[in-house]
This record gives sequence, C-alpha cells and structure tokens, in this order.
Amino acid sequence: MGVVSIIVGNREKDAGTVNDILSRHGEIILARMGLPCRERGLSVIAVIIEATTDQVGALTGQLGRLASVKVKASVV
Repeated sequence: MGVVSIIVGNREKDAGTVNDILSRHGEIILARMGLPCRERGLSVIAVIIEATTDQVGALTGQLGRLASVKVKASVV
C-alpha cells in the first residue's frame, strides 16, 4: 500500500498524458483525488495504490519523464 503524489505544472500540456498513464496502471490504483489549481495553472493529484515496487517504479518512471510533472511515492 502506498501513496503517489503528483504535481502537474503545465495542465494544458501534460494533464491528458498523466491521465493516460494512470489509466494504463489502473489495476494498482485503489483511489484517486485531484485538485486543479487554476490560478497557478497546475494540478495536484494523490493516488492510493496497492502495488509491488516494480509496479510503483513503472508508474512513477513514466510520470517522471514528463517535463512539467513532479512525482513522489511513499510505500508502507
């Protein structure tokens, strides 16, 4: 079990790609909460996951390759 925290710095450019990546990893996602910060032009997303370390690495690696995305995972 864990939490993946995602900040999308450029919503216009990367939000669709982030959603595509999360959809591809849907089997490990238990819950998702997103908060658009329109005045700053960014979004904050928290994803609750149940996954192996390999699955977490695959998800965070794909997200981290996006220029405006910052991602951190915490697994317990």
